Amino acid sequence: MEELIRKLQEEAAQLENELRVELPREILKARAHGDLSENAEYHAAKERQGFVNAKLHQVKSRLRELSMVDMSTIPRDRVGLGSTVVVLDVQKDEQIRYKLVTSEDVDVAKGMISTSSPIGRGLLGKQVGDSVKIQIPGGSREMEIVELRTIHQVDGKEADVK
Repeated sequence: MEELIRKLQEEAAQLENELRVELPREILKARAHGDLSENAEYHAAKERQGFVNAKLHQVKSRLRELSMVDMSTIPRDRVGLGSTVVVLDVQKDEQIRYKLVTSEDVDVAKGMISTSSPIGRGLLGKQVGDSVKIQIPGGSREMEIVELRTIHQVDGKEADVK
């Protein structure tokens, strides 16, 4: 989660710089060309300014949301945000590893799924040995949790997470 916050802070800083330094410079330069009604550079810079401003508000909003995540509310013995879970897909008799992440970090090819995805929601709050039936777009899947490492554990041991 700290990595995500750092990435979002960097993105916010880049957007702030573009919004406060680069775009005003471009708009001033475009204005110098005269008639604004037919000035494509001016209109493009103004449009970009609106986009960057909206994106900056979105990033800052996400940072506020993440700053409110209370690590003490994430379970230490059950599946939660940051957990790595190995499940047995009962129908396929195949083990699959998932890591439950925020929506920004989703990478299905690497097994990183969102806590708000159908599988993520189905696994939340479950423990090793629990079986769960999950409705997914392609039908229903039955999974048994065979291994769990929570965000509070480092190398299988309890970590001091604040």
